[in-house]
Amino acid sequence: MRASVDMSRDAGTTTPESSRVAPQRSRPSRPSTSRFLILAEGQFGPLTSKTANSCIRYTPESVVGVIDSRRAGKTANDILGFGGDIPVLADIEQGLSLRPTALLIGIAPQGGRLPEEWRATIRRAIENGMDIWSGLHTFVSDDVELRDLAERRGVAIHDLRRPPKDLPVAGGRVRTVDATVVLTVGADCNIGKMTAALQMRDGLTARGNRVAFAGTGQTGILIDGGGIAVDAVIADFIAGAAERLVLESAKDADIVLVEGQGSVIHPGYSGVTLGLIHGSLPHAMVMCHQPSRVHITNNPWVKLPPLSDLIELHEALVRHLRPAPVIAVSLNTYDLSERKAKAAIKAIEKETGLPTTDPVRFDPAPVVEAIDRFHRKRKRASSRRAARR
Repeated sequence: MRASVDMSRDAGTTTPESSRVAPQRSRPSRPSTSRFLILAEGQFGPLTSKTANSCIRYTPESVVGVIDSRRAGKTANDILGFGGDIPVLADIEQGLSLRPTALLIGIAPQGGRLPEEWRATIRRAIENGMDIWSGLHTFVSDDVELRDLAERRGVAIHDLRRPPKDLPVAGGRVRTVDATVVLTVGADCNIGKMTAALQMRDGLTARGNRVAFAGTGQTGILIDGGGIAVDAVIADFIAGAAERLVLESAKDADIVLVEGQGSVIHPGYSGVTLGLIHGSLPHAMVMCHQPSRVHITNNPWVKLPPLSDLIELHEALVRHLRPAPVIAVSLNTYDLSERKAKAAIKAIEKETGLPTTDPVRFDPAPVVEAIDRFHRKRKRASSRRAARR
């Protein structure tokens, strides 16, 4: 039996069920029987293992353990403040005793390359019949040694970041959809744009809305079951990727929440951010921010401007294509005391005049209500325009 290895360079929207993926946006979920052992050696922490952390937060039932020899003996809750008693292990040999069915590479380092020292762990996982799930820019299925071993062992390699080749250049086709499109944007990378969108999705769904999450990064794709990793797309087609995601998501939804990436003031990743803004053509945006952050991560020379300035900048960038106000602020206050976090929320509400909360730590209702209110107002206006025709 040959392995189901994701080797197709012309695959379409990435989905976790198949090695060869059609360009249409299907939404298969990961098998309910998946038992992930997460590889985060030397980097398991609140800000350094985004993929691992999000999988633990949103699908803890599928995680059997995390490999990080520095933290061995602790639990996910000890390190992250959530995740319960999921154990942190010294190596894969300890992990094998927990009967995992797949190895998930739980980091997304700058450049997205596979650390050379991890190859032995991946090889050992394949030898033990475990599928490999990776969101790195380096495609594991392109590694001849690992690919051949996977084929011999009959296991699958899933490269979540492998993009389609048939993406269009964006042309404003999102203007035709009836759904309300909301994009999360942020002051910096790794600041909570995906988490905010997922929290808002759950809150809006609980209010009776049909909501779609458009995943644009490897972690969102893993959690939600579909999407396109836009930071792996050739620059000319980033907006086209966003456009395709919105068009497909809007078919079965009244509200589409587009996962934002990067920051328009990031010296390395602003191109992805702008492509998402212009491709998704949002009706509204939610600004994501970490109150304690004062400069762009790893770029201390880029100071973060006042949030009101960032809001104005984002609205200006899309104004001539489709006016899209920032209607709420989502904060990441994990590193603040509860008192300081609540004070930061009040201060930002006062500065911006917008509903503000930390949707993970506190009630997400202020942001959820802002989107719900905007959506219903927009639909009423659309109905009035239709009646006048």
